[in-house]
Amino acid sequence: MKLHIEGQPLPAMPWEDRPAGCNDVMWRCSANPVIPRNLLPTSNSIFNSAVVPFGEGYAGVFRCDDTNRRMALHVGFSDDGLAWRIEPQPLRFECDNKEIGEWVYGYDPRVARIDDRWWVTWCNGYHGPTIGVAWTTDFRTFHQLENAFLPFNRNGVLFPRKINGRYAMLSRPSDNGHTPFGDIFYSESPDMEFWGRHRHVMSPAPFEASAWQCMKIGAGPIPIETDEGWLMIYHGVLRSCSGYVYSFGSALLDRDKPWRVTARCGPYLIAPRELYELVGDVPTVTFPCASLHDPATGRIAVYYGCADTVTGLAFGYIDEIIEFTKRTNIL
Repeated sequence: MKLHIEGQPLPAMPWEDRPAGCNDVMWRCSANPVIPRNLLPTSNSIFNSAVVPFGEGYAGVFRCDDTNRRMALHVGFSDDGLAWRIEPQPLRFECDNKEIGEWVYGYDPRVARIDDRWWVTWCNGYHGPTIGVAWTTDFRTFHQLENAFLPFNRNGVLFPRKINGRYAMLSRPSDNGHTPFGDIFYSESPDMEFWGRHRHVMSPAPFEASAWQCMKIGAGPIPIETDEGWLMIYHGVLRSCSGYVYSFGSALLDRDKPWRVTARCGPYLIAPRELYELVGDVPTVTFPCASLHDPATGRIAVYYGCADTVTGLAFGYIDEIIEFTKRTNIL
């Protein structure tokens, strides 16, 4: 039986067929890195960013660290999802509350379309890192709400529809630094302002079971709904003798109770291997933040940060990723 995948048709999404002789479940774009570090004249690096279909093409919210090494968000547009026009001025949110709206820093955004709005979540500076929340209808004006959680929290990732009548978000409670721990949690909200019903989703894996994800984990792109459950692409971290190594893999979550994990891959899908993933401001990082998919063909394209410096793109088929997740399940 053919896998049913939710989402809008994207027959013209970025895509390359699997290279000849390649047996990997996911493979890299031959044009990687698709977004260089200096696409803006003021940028030191562009990575860990969000991309969605918009109009006749695509829009995105991009992490652009400038040459002062300040973390800022910028809006960008593309006709094909590959060549991007990023606005030179940083994104500034409209906010009725001056205290909440005061900009300190922002990084690692995600964007989810829910009904007629695009919702942005990002790691927002408010007495430490927490999850900022805003919405837009045109990628020109962004309306900021209250922060979702107390500090310290990162990797706030919304589901693309309400679950049991409530908005739903994954996050990774942490501390104020590069924490050596991190579990994924699930939360719900009636209005995108008050968040509760917190549930534990997954912890880092035991080293003996899957070392690439044994130190900390965090949700990546917006989960994709299928009749096998929610496909969640997530990053995992190994503490090696030379530092942290960020890779990414996949898990399946129950459709009605997404805090319940039904399968979780043991091997990674993508790990640092190419020079642009191994060398940069933070070496050995592949960090997924966004994906595009076409339900009819099952194609998926994952945008991921490389060495905290540039942006790469990896391709695959959703049904193959789900089969891989179930076949290598470590639960």
